[in-house]
Amino acid sequence: IDTAALPDELKVDHAIFARGIDDGIASGGFAQDRYILFTNRGGWHIWAASLAEQGPFFTAADYDSYIGRLNAYAAENAHGIARTKKAIARGLTQPCVPMETFGATITARYADSAEESSFWAPFEDQPDAISDADWARLKDEAKTAIESSVLPAYREFGDFYASEYAPRCRETVGISDTPGGREYYDYRVKSFTTTDMTADEVHDLGLAEVARIRAEMAEIAETAGYDSREAYIEHLRTDPQYYPKTADELMDVTRALAKKIDAWMPRLFGTLPRLPYGVEPIPADRAEGNTTAYYEPGALAIGKPGIYRVNMTALDQRPLWEVPPLTVHEAVPGHHQQIALQQELDLHPARRFGSRFTAFVEGWGLYSERLGIEMGIYDTPAKEIGRLSYEMWRAARLVVDTGIHAKGWTKARAVAFMTENTALSAANIDAEVNRYITWPGQALAYKIGELRIRALRERAEEALGSGFDLRAFHDAVLENGAVPLDVLETHIDRWIADQKTDGSESA
Repeated sequence: IDTAALPDELKVDHAIFARGIDDGIASGGFAQDRYILFTNRGGWHIWAASLAEQGPFFTAADYDSYIGRLNAYAAENAHGIARTKKAIARGLTQPCVPMETFGATITARYADSAEESSFWAPFEDQPDAISDADWARLKDEAKTAIESSVLPAYREFGDFYASEYAPRCRETVGISDTPGGREYYDYRVKSFTTTDMTADEVHDLGLAEVARIRAEMAEIAETAGYDSREAYIEHLRTDPQYYPKTADELMDVTRALAKKIDAWMPRLFGTLPRLPYGVEPIPADRAEGNTTAYYEPGALAIGKPGIYRVNMTALDQRPLWEVPPLTVHEAVPGHHQQIALQQELDLHPARRFGSRFTAFVEGWGLYSERLGIEMGIYDTPAKEIGRLSYEMWRAARLVVDTGIHAKGWTKARAVAFMTENTALSAANIDAEVNRYITWPGQALAYKIGELRIRALRERAEEALGSGFDLRAFHDAVLENGAVPLDVLETHIDRWIADQKTDGSESA
């Protein structure tokens, strides 16, 4: 294909699909990608359990589709177990320590009957569009599917995990300790960052960012009346005034801030998505040991909003000064703005609904945390430390992830580094390090992506001067959906050139 002859939008298509094909071929060369099928946070059983929450449930056809998936689950589970047995034989199990709570994610779905299981939730209320006769049929078929396919499969997986997998977990934590692991990690670094950076380059960049952010945190601590960064962080970690007393308090604070941020959106963007979002707890069976919060994409076609989910466990480890950066990252102007808008773009479905370019998606989320400065939501030293702590968290990831998987770090060393440099609570640090251990390379995407987007904004501001329009810049960054960082850079350079041309013509 002569890419020079393509219109701009097809040049983007070509670059994205070529990158995806190349990445898929590279991935296929590693047994790790073929046989490690779950992390400490996710697996086929968790995705299956989410069907009851994420599927459309309006018509009989919707319910028939759901029941068909329930019937197919036993085969899916058997396939996963068979592949995982091959992982065990190849020495490709996950490390022991971060997987200590994984078994509970399986057993939490055990039930003695269909009606007692979470898979029955869509059948609690009969939609008006479904007749009594169809409803009776659907419930009978669902009961059979859950009790003959789903629940036995969960018990099969639970027994397998406890008796065969857990006893053969790895004592070491780095993926480099598996066969071909160092080469695999090098691939992961390039794949997740969509750059040609090496693990050593990422590690060094992380150390430089950590030093810069530490200095900024020390300045904030001084303005708050503390002699050192460490003393102020210790105060923030231990003073009960900064922690919610109840789950309702945490939810109320989060929802109120989310609505305040909503009012800022027209000042930051010219284009907003039609799909709204809600703020809800992480489901109880997934909350223990999970991250502080995450975004769950919605779908306008099935009437499902985006959901910003918040962890309601361990409230003494959920400081309120973390709520502002967390909210702008996970909801708006972060993940919901970017992902919901992408779903509405006039693009090929593979691009509208694809999100494989983590450096863009998470880089945008982290960039959005800085937009909170322009919104004025970091209006106390504690909240400012919360923002800097979150930025430090992503910078420390560059050091810790590469340390674990390329430099032989232990979990204890990684935890110590995070504790020394971030203001995150002990529970959050433990959960995060466990995540980096079981999901090599993914955590590198955030800071790399954010720094590239910030650099492109600075380039545009310098090139356009008084003609720079922040809303137009943000729209340009998001108008192609998630893309590799080099594709984004080419697009923004074209956008800058077009802005200069338009400006000179109007002048």
